[in-house]
Amino acid sequence: MEKNVCKAPFVQEVCKITANMYRMGWDERNGGNISYLLTEAEVAPWLDLSKVIRVIPADFDASPLAGKLFIVTGTGKYFKNVADDPENNLGIIRVAADGRNLELLWGYADGGRPTSELPAHFRTHIVRLGRDPAHRVVIHTHATNVVAMTFVHSLVERDFTRTLWQMCTECMVVFPDGVGVLPWMLCGNDEIGIATAEKMKEFRLVVWAHHGIFGTGHSIDEAFGLIETVEKAAEIYVKIMHMPILQTIRDEELKILADAFGVTPRAGWLNV
Repeated sequence: MEKNVCKAPFVQEVCKITANMYRMGWDERNGGNISYLLTEAEVAPWLDLSKVIRVIPADFDASPLAGKLFIVTGTGKYFKNVADDPENNLGIIRVAADGRNLELLWGYADGGRPTSELPAHFRTHIVRLGRDPAHRVVIHTHATNVVAMTFVHSLVERDFTRTLWQMCTECMVVFPDGVGVLPWMLCGNDEIGIATAEKMKEFRLVVWAHHGIFGTGHSIDEAFGLIETVEKAAEIYVKIMHMPILQTIRDEELKILADAFGVTPRAGWLNV
């Protein structure tokens, strides 16, 4: 008897995080998308991996990911609906051997397909896996205060990161490698995917100016936690930016933090 895939731990994880991000106001309407690299051992107890429902053109070359399995949010889908109807709003796909097609194993039951940001996701997965074999998750969300900050702050990565580091003590500990920043670009195409992946060679987090943020990690918790920490720092910044700043966390103190927690700040970004 075939198991109910909706009860699989990886499906439940995606249902919970999409509901949480919608509740936080980060993913209005059909905003935001998630892709989560799965292992055959995780999926096989829930699905017949030899049964392909349909083939979906990938619209770009994903050959480095050939044979890999992902659960991906659907294009045009609302995060608020995922938990109630995962089979229409999510899909489990396998990158075909040619790298040009996606084999749908479950989901997108209403005829849907993966997020239009899939090129950015897959290019990011390729880069991050090359740097960290334990990498598994890409989350894109419209974190409100991060977006707000891109309107009023320099988009120079060192400046942007240093401001975030100074807002919360935990920031240096959580993302000592800093935050990448892209200027406004048209979303949903390969150009922004290529630019994002290029940044992901150096960063685990990339801000899309006036749009949102991309976060990566070994798990949904890690990727979300990175984004959540940046968003909290950005919120503090937009609350205080119009006021006189009497004190902040100085570079010497950021260095003390880094040493205490055994992390290495991006070289040259502290004035110490």
